[in-house]
This record gives sequence, C-alpha cells and structure tokens, in this order.
Amino acid sequence: MIYLDNSATTNIKPKEVIKAINSAFTKYVANPGRSGHKLAFETSIQVENVRNKISDYFNAQNVVFTQNCTDALNLAIQGTISEGGHIIISSNDHNASARPVFEMHKKYGIEVSVATPKNNGILTLDDILPHVKKNTYLICVNHMSNVDGEIADIKSIGEYCSENCILFCVDGAQSCGHLSLDMHKNYIDLLALAPHKGLYAPQGVGVLCFSKRSKLKPIRYGGTGTESENVYQPTGSIESYESGTLATPNIFGLGAGLDFVKNNFKKINSKIDDLGTYLNYELSNINGVKVYTHPNNSFGIIGFNVKDYGSSEVSQILSDKYNICTRGGLHCAGLKHKALGTLEQGIVRASLSYFNSFSDCVKLVKAIKDISKQN
Repeated sequence: MIYLDNSATTNIKPKEVIKAINSAFTKYVANPGRSGHKLAFETSIQVENVRNKISDYFNAQNVVFTQNCTDALNLAIQGTISEGGHIIISSNDHNASARPVFEMHKKYGIEVSVATPKNNGILTLDDILPHVKKNTYLICVNHMSNVDGEIADIKSIGEYCSENCILFCVDGAQSCGHLSLDMHKNYIDLLALAPHKGLYAPQGVGVLCFSKRSKLKPIRYGGTGTESENVYQPTGSIESYESGTLATPNIFGLGAGLDFVKNNFKKINSKIDDLGTYLNYELSNINGVKVYTHPNNSFGIIGFNVKDYGSSEVSQILSDKYNICTRGGLHCAGLKHKALGTLEQGIVRASLSYFNSFSDCVKLVKAIKDISKQN
C-alpha cells in the first residue's frame, strides 16, 4: 500500500515515537498530577518535560494539552469570547475554527467576517484590513491550507494585531513540523497544533499554546488535581484548562516526535520539498488534470482534479485499483472550496511525509495518467 494521506495523519511513526509510547504502558503507568506516590510523580515529570519541549520549540509562554487540534481551537475561540465583539477568519480556514466561530455568532451574536485571499491563495494583511472594525478582538487564520497547502503571511498579520490590541490565533495543524512557528517572532497569542501530522505523534493529543495577553478562560470543567475542596473551576494555572485524565501515552509520543522533527528538520523538509515539486510538475503536465497547489508551494500537499471526475471517485479508484491512499471530497474546508469553485467536485489531495519515497510518487503519477485516459 502507498500512503499519501499524511495531511489527515502521518501513517508511519518514527521508532523513537513507538518506544516512547510503550514506556507509558510499561514504565510510567500512573495518572500524572493526581496521586502523591512516586510513580505518579515520575510520570508527571515526564509530562512536564514534554510541555517544556513544546514551549521551547514554539517559544510559547503557556502550553495546554488538549484532545486534538479541534479541541485546542475551540478552547482558543470560546475561551477568549468578548460580548459584542467581532472575529475575522479566512476562507482558507478549516471547519475546526470556522464552525466554533460561527457557533459563537449563533449563540452570542458575535460578528464574523471572512477574508478571502487574492494573491494565489496566500492570505496577506491586505486581505484582512478591509474587514477590521472597531470591535474586532480576534483574528483567526489557518497557517497552511489542508486543501492545497497555501500559506498565510502570519508575521505581518500578527504584527498588526499586536499593534492594535487584537488577539491573533493561528491554526498550525498542517504547518507545524514544516514551517517555523515562533510565537514571539510572529506575534501569535494562540497557537493550535495537531501533533499527529507533521510532528509524527500519535492521534489523540492536541496542543494549545497561548500568551498571557490572551487572558484565556477554561471552557471545560471538572477534576484538575488541585483545589479539590472548591466546587468551582480553579483559575490561574495550567491545570484549570486540563480537566480530566491526560492522554499520557500520546503525550510521551508527542515528545519523541518533536525531538525527531527538531533533530532532522532540514532533512525531513528537503525530502518532502523535492517529492512535492516532482508531483506538482508531473501532475500539471498530464492532459485533463488541473493542479490547484501553486508550483512554488512544496510543503507536501498537492491538490488536483482529473477531468470532470468527482474527486471522491478518483480517490476511490486510486484505493481500489492501485492501492494508493489519497483523500477526495471537501476536506472539512467548505469555505476554501467555495473560494476555489470546487464545492461540487471537491479536490483529490495527495500529501507527503518523510517516509514516502520517490517510487510512491512515480506510481501515483502513472495511476493518474491511466485514469485520465479513461472516457
């Protein structure tokens, strides 16, 4: 099987990640931050080590472990709500951020504007500025589109937010592991991560990094291991955002995945860049194939269609006949497809990881050539 659906989740995990996960089942089998015995304390230390690694790598003031990236974005959006306020998102945004924002509109009357990029899908400050109002308190953008890999100019947008007392939230689900995401340098207040993608972590853990300026409030309530005598949710500590038992094995795997990416960053992304450039070029030169990913974008996400075939149909043919895993449809990104004009057809997405080979890409190109020749 050839797996080219790494933007959904990376298929092959580094051996270091598997080893770290196993240690949570064999050596550190305790509930961190709950009991006072030695094993619970040692497990807590390991969890905090991972938290510190994340803080250092992304230059984050605070790090919260969540269930997934969608959970992290819900915390960022709902935890900073300002009554009578206005939020700006973009047409590049995933439903993980778009739906919580529009839910805030429906429930609390928060105003919402959607900025559409005009420069080949690259979101810039110029796309945002026409939508800014006096009551704008949050701008939330997707750093890298999960549909075609197009990116946002987060530094210029973040700097504007910082200068105008607007919170800046970045969905780093696709870009973490591929692009630099320094919160301080990019003026980011809230950064949501999906570690099971570009950080090669297991599924079942997300991350929200946030600044003190965000004044984030908890949105989930329950046991925190602190102030148990208090029937109200504690405030002022990381535990207040992490009610319930943490997914310790997944957090351990995240720590190992982050180490793997940090130690091999150039090698990983150079390979993905080369494979992505090859795929983009070869697919673009097949009669009847339209590629949506910009040729200068080589972050491993290639969006394309074949003639008038439905994207899900093409993806199914690739799976059934050629044993190649891709993703068709709308990719939980309706706003993006509306902007591209592909709401009806969708897009076939091939997405790469470090563990893909040149042979994988050659076989995909051959399969698409075969499909394009069919009537």
